[in-house]
Amino acid sequence: MKTIPLKGTVFSGKREGSKFIELLWVKKQITGKLGFTPYAGTLNIRLAQEDRPKLKKALKKAKPIKIVPADGYYSGRCFKAFLMDNLECFIVVPEVADYPEDIVEIIAPANLREKLRLEDGGAVVFKVLI
Repeated sequence: MKTIPLKGTVFSGKREGSKFIELLWVKKQITGKLGFTPYAGTLNIRLAQEDRPKLKKALKKAKPIKIVPADGYYSGRCFKAFLMDNLECFIVVPEVADYPEDIVEIIAPANLREKLRLEDGGAVVFKVLI
């Protein structure tokens, strides 16, 4: 399999990702479909301007793992990725109208900010598996 390298900058989100991941039906599907219990939050990355078309193209080629919503919620697609030194993770793309193309949310079994000592404004590199 091939990977597409991308880069961006860490930033603090609105804490909506953590609320979503804490929902029982979401946590159950992530555990069952992705093979791990997710940390209660996402790592937010603002994608570098020049990498936005690359991510869009990569996600069209990659095979998504779908998170099926409960009534009143939106679905999401997960894509296998590797962060920094090949730390396995998943990109989550909420299927919400007008979701910003420059934002990437990453989930993993651990708090990625702590594990990798990341701070707002810090540069990160990641690879999407296609």
